[in-house]
Amino acid sequence: MANTISEVVKSIIDNDLSFQDALERGYSNLSAMARLIKPKVDMIMNYDVKIDSIVTSLKRLKATYNITTKDVEEIVANSKIILKTDVAKISLIKSKGIVEKVTKPLAEHYDAFISVSQGVDSITMIFDHVILEKMKTLFIEDVLEVQNNLAAIIVKSPASIIKTPACALVFYNQLGKRHINIEDTISCYTDTIMLVDMDDVAKAFNILSELIRSTRDNLMLRNQS
Repeated sequence: MANTISEVVKSIIDNDLSFQDALERGYSNLSAMARLIKPKVDMIMNYDVKIDSIVTSLKRLKATYNITTKDVEEIVANSKIILKTDVAKISLIKSKGIVEKVTKPLAEHYDAFISVSQGVDSITMIFDHVILEKMKTLFIEDVLEVQNNLAAIIVKSPASIIKTPACALVFYNQLGKRHINIEDTISCYTDTIMLVDMDDVAKAFNILSELIRSTRDNLMLRNQS
């Protein structure tokens, strides 16, 4: 079944964070946005689509498009941020022997910040920079990548985040829209952990703090009205 213009426009907006933000926050110039996305709309529809048709689709989308639901807002508003600087990351070739080795630093440094995640072919460990050399020595033959000069931004949220879709996406979008690269990310129960470069940590922390503060203010204003 052929796509309609509205479906094509929605698909394009759904894949562009800056357009999403413009529509959601109401500062977009729909005519300008239509001109920007017209080449892609034309290519997908395979004919010269009128600007007015694209603008009409954007108007319909603007009336219904909202990334942040009330449930998500409640979770964001009740989240708090913990910042851990001077963090390192090491990625290892996954094997039975490595899985067994990983338990050693976890046991020895149980009270330190250590996070472990497993992929299909690799294991990634995130930990305090002070034990980096020890970790490199322990896993010397199985290292895929080592990164230091990192910071972990840990967003602690209410338990309801586990059952609520799109919460982590809100945090990621705020950093992505401002061109802050997330070097790695892990979800651990109610914690959303985002690893960023130390050069970006102050900016990233302020962005997420402002998101939480403004979400709290918005909910308070709505509850008062």
